Amino acid sequence: MKEAAELFKILSVDKRIEIVELLKKEPSSVNALAEALKITQSAVSQHLRVLKSAGLVKNERQGYWIYYSLNRDTLEKCRQRLNRICTCGCLGQFASVQKNLKSAKE
Repeated sequence: MKEAAELFKILSVDKRIEIVELLKKEPSSVNALAEALKITQSAVSQHLRVLKSAGLVKNERQGYWIYYSLNRDTLEKCRQRLNRICTCGCLGQFASVQKNLKSAKE
């Protein structure tokens, strides 16, 4: 249980979620992530260090560059944990609220 709590704590930082979102599309270098996120390379490196230590991200050297990608196995375990926690049917309610908000904006 403590391990899951630590994982969710790590993912509670917006920039880390954004990094995960970007890495879902394709592996990226620190430079590419920094440019996409409009933050310093140092900040990206620190976030990646935390994500890597949690097992969420892995890296691979390709020549001079290091490319980061998602560890999909760890993310899948995280998703499964969330599914076990959220059994109240709130996902359906969330979709309904989103639909209502979208209709209100139109």
